[in-house]
Amino acid sequence: MDATVLARIQFAVTIMYHFLFVPLSIGIGAILVIAERRYYKSGDVDDKAAADFWIKIFTATFAVGVATGITMEFAFGTNWASFSRFVGDIFGAPLAAEALFAFFLESSFLAVLLFGRNRVSKKFFYVATWLVWAGSLLSAFWIIIADSWMQTPAGYKIVASAAGSKAVLTDFFAAAFNPSTLPRYFHTIAAIMIMGGFIAMAVAAYYFLMGRNTKFAKTTMSVGAMIAIIATIAMAPMAHWQAVSVADNQPVKLAALEGQWETGPAGMGIVGWVDTHNKVTHSIAIPNAISLLATGNPKTPYKGLNAISAEQTAKGIPDGGLPPLQATYQMYRGMILLYPVIILAVFLVWRLNRKDKIATHTKLLKFLCFAPIAPLLAIELGWAVAEVGRQPWTVYNLLLTKDAVSAVVPAGQILATLIGFIILYTLMYIAWGRFVFKLIKRGPQVSENTTETSEVA
Repeated sequence: MDATVLARIQFAVTIMYHFLFVPLSIGIGAILVIAERRYYKSGDVDDKAAADFWIKIFTATFAVGVATGITMEFAFGTNWASFSRFVGDIFGAPLAAEALFAFFLESSFLAVLLFGRNRVSKKFFYVATWLVWAGSLLSAFWIIIADSWMQTPAGYKIVASAAGSKAVLTDFFAAAFNPSTLPRYFHTIAAIMIMGGFIAMAVAAYYFLMGRNTKFAKTTMSVGAMIAIIATIAMAPMAHWQAVSVADNQPVKLAALEGQWETGPAGMGIVGWVDTHNKVTHSIAIPNAISLLATGNPKTPYKGLNAISAEQTAKGIPDGGLPPLQATYQMYRGMILLYPVIILAVFLVWRLNRKDKIATHTKLLKFLCFAPIAPLLAIELGWAVAEVGRQPWTVYNLLLTKDAVSAVVPAGQILATLIGFIILYTLMYIAWGRFVFKLIKRGPQVSENTTETSEVA
């Protein structure tokens, strides 16, 4: 019943539910753009049916994503009022830009997709799909700017006031393009595109198993495999860029991710266990691999948890300034170990699809129906690692989490709203799932071997 702990749990639950729909909507948006492009080029009513199918799924996902994200902004003013006062001058710009330039762009042109098929030209409609997807990518960019500033703050100064000190913006571009913004953004987008590819492959696999909508299934499987394999390959350099950013700017997080207690070259753990009592990590690891990958020199030293803890304790920072070590270490391992599973699945599908043999591999198709769980889980774990690994700071090295929580909201009220959110969000998730699975079960309304000879009105 500690208010700070409950406020953290409530925000974690809220963002966990919300972030289920962010990668889904952006990933599905990419599939939608490709489907609409095909219809724009061909004029085939089969392609039109496919595009309309993805519009419906995207819209349902986008709507629930918006609904689950609203409560987080209210939480800034209720549970995290001290945090809001501290970062308000910094967060005002990216959050306002996200609403004005991204959300309005996305929602306005989504209205065209929902109601404008027979009211605008095919070209305008096609451009609208690009603008909707661009809006979702832009929205993610502004949000990652805000979150990245909490990880690696820049372009600010601390000003004292009667209500307490706060961060004031001094350089917008330095704050927006702080050291972790671009690595985190491109890492996230690569993961989201993998998610989109797996969603397309799962839908195609379902139709292959059902023995219907085979034309749509073949096209969708090809598109999904293409997106997934490109994004999976791109993930390697993007993840490396992100890892180097952490090594350069967040030494505490790096030490926690690898369970490194002593200062020296950093190895890369494959699996292991952090013994916090005896201050040792038991693991199967590649010696000096992190130092080699980050700097090109396997002997480059990084501070260990013991040295960091001693320094932070001397400054009066609680828990030695260390994040929850076991949780950070294991969640990071989980994210990393899911990547080989994703690689194997993607290359197997790509190879079989090229040979036009995938429809006969029933076991693989059944696996693909559930395969999107892998990239989605990896995304959730990655986000959790980024946020938990920053503790005990809400704004790294500037504002402790215990000082960011509101002082006037009692624990009982936070607990009540936490329970309410869990129930409400679960019901919303079930409703979304039933609606989307109903759409998938019905499938695109395809008229085989029929093409349009004139432009749709």
